[in-house]
Amino acid sequence: MSITRFVPFRSGLSDVAVLQNRLNSIFQEFARPGGDVSEGSEILAMGHFVPAVDVYEDAQKLVLKLEIPGIRREDLDIRVEGRALTVKGERKFESEEKEENFHRIERRYGSFVRSFTLPPSVNTDEVSATATDGVLTVSLAKKPEAKPKQIEVKVGEAPKQVEAAAKA
Repeated sequence: MSITRFVPFRSGLSDVAVLQNRLNSIFQEFARPGGDVSEGSEILAMGHFVPAVDVYEDAQKLVLKLEIPGIRREDLDIRVEGRALTVKGERKFESEEKEENFHRIERRYGSFVRSFTLPPSVNTDEVSATATDGVLTVSLAKKPEAKPKQIEVKVGEAPKQVEAAAKA
């Protein structure tokens, strides 16, 4: 790993922007699959990767969306075991039979595993998964008791107990 001098105040950049750029470069160095790297060398991005995921919920379901471009359906494994959802997959490096001289490989290849702890409000028996345009969408229905209930408000009616207490 190379030593880089940290200069907190550079002209043209705010203090926060300088700090953010430096932190980003530190995390990128640790995220590289090859470990320590001398300056000027390139790393081929072969190895494990972690697809980005968005998780959101509405009144009916919990939804996870994972970025999986280039991963075939048969290379995905989605399982629910107890309160855990696990998504496994592999993006394979496919080279043609002819010899190619790659000048740069930046896409990551290899296998990944993402696990998520599910909340008790999710019905693990009702799970569906679809893949469209490189995005895997996993939907988990909520249990009926976890869904919000609309309560009707009645106007102008006083409860019988309140009327009896008011007369006494």
